[in-house]
Amino acid sequence: MTDRVEQLLTVWRAELPEALVKSSELSKRVMVLSGLLGEATRATVTRFDLTGADFDVLAALRRSGTPYRLKANELSRSLLLSTGGTSNVVNRLVSRGLVEREPDQTDGRSTYVRLTDTGTTLAEEVVIANSKAHDEVLSAIPADLLDNATAALRALAEYLKQA
Repeated sequence: MTDRVEQLLTVWRAELPEALVKSSELSKRVMVLSGLLGEATRATVTRFDLTGADFDVLAALRRSGTPYRLKANELSRSLLLSTGGTSNVVNRLVSRGLVEREPDQTDGRSTYVRLTDTGTTLAEEVVIANSKAHDEVLSAIPADLLDNATAALRALAEYLKQA
């Protein structure tokens, strides 16, 4: 069966075979899957009038556990965003009443970003909706194949941590 990745590899084999390496097919297939899941996430967050960055902040705060707050610099580090980029997203979420800033009582230079009750509810709704959207993307995959693929990717990730 020929799919998009195989078509791409076939063209490169003819045009520039030295561009293909042992991991080329794996990396292309992971990129296609990532694209499909990213597309599902974008469609989901858009339904909630959020950007991808908004979703990332809400999800990071919700998974931080009660009281659903992080120091602003911890939030930036966890999202791999600059402090300025994080601040812009937080400002947008503050204006919507989804998060609020709290001073750190032990360090006057730091602030916490905390989900409001409305933000907690929305974060939970969008995270669940996103999980369901990802599940829908992968729904045609038989359970045993999905389990095997998950195990293989887990093994790859473990190896990469050690390398």
